[in-house]
Amino acid sequence: MKVESYLYRKLNGKVECLTCRHKCKLENGNWGICRVRKNENGKLYAYNYGLVSSVALDPIEKKPFHNFMPATKALSFGSVSCNFRCKHCQNYSIAFADINYPCREMSVDDVVEAFVQSGADGVAWTYNEPAIWHEFTLDSSIEIKKKGGYVVYVTNGYMSEYALDQFVEEGVLDAANVDVKAFNEEFYRKICKAKLEEVLNSIGYMYEKGIFLELTYLIIPTLNDSREEISAFAEWVYQLDKRIPVHFTRFHPDFQMLDLPPTPIEKIEMAVDIAYKTGLEYVYVGNVWGHKFENTYCPNCGALLISREGFYVREINLDGNKCPNCGYKQNIIV
Repeated sequence: MKVESYLYRKLNGKVECLTCRHKCKLENGNWGICRVRKNENGKLYAYNYGLVSSVALDPIEKKPFHNFMPATKALSFGSVSCNFRCKHCQNYSIAFADINYPCREMSVDDVVEAFVQSGADGVAWTYNEPAIWHEFTLDSSIEIKKKGGYVVYVTNGYMSEYALDQFVEEGVLDAANVDVKAFNEEFYRKICKAKLEEVLNSIGYMYEKGIFLELTYLIIPTLNDSREEISAFAEWVYQLDKRIPVHFTRFHPDFQMLDLPPTPIEKIEMAVDIAYKTGLEYVYVGNVWGHKFENTYCPNCGALLISREGFYVREINLDGNKCPNCGYKQNIIV
């Protein structure tokens, strides 16, 4: 459904979209980088309101969130298109699609009803980039919160400060897992058609506004897997807050990167070692089923707090959000 965008300004015949950090300046008749917003006679319209490509009930660990509401279920929604152009996209069938992709049209009430019927604990906006679905995710999130559910974003971190402010003003975004695709600008420019600096600014802004953060770094052989780059990333996170959980995820060849091999497990373990030695408190591996660093350990005494196998929690051993062994207060929301 077409609705007028919540975030734009007029510029001498053009419009400037303020929904994401590209801040596209569009002539009449032109579409934004996201391919869902269009300038029509000096007004910016979003064409993806209520267009749903994907719905699934997932463990929150699948997003992945390990320190936010562990062992709960999130009803996950996705739409179409993206404001990045990642060559390794695992959801390229919808992320590289436009509004002509076959979708189900849902209203906000439909989302709320699906949430209630599913028995989920919250809603995750995921699969494609939720920031470009801003009007619908915001309106729906307001109603989900009224029903007692949590709301999380799984995002590339390009949501504008204006869009984030609207969520903060309504108090309806509890947590975000941000994909940090690499820690160098060349990767972002060539592979994603975006800027690392903007992603880091966005993470900092979310942190400042009190959004619970977890970060995911997909390690791609030869492209973002050097010891120096991972060290720089870990040091940046440490300077922001050493208690932010970080997930180092194994790459599997997909889309336009079928020529690269899967990430060696040794590279993942190298990244974990670097992050712990830097001083980060919660470091995880992803896409390595059964690895010990799927688990959560107390940063103070090393006690096993949450045991997992893949996306599934086997046991939670917490005293509220404290370690039952040493009493250390954890950066975990339960």
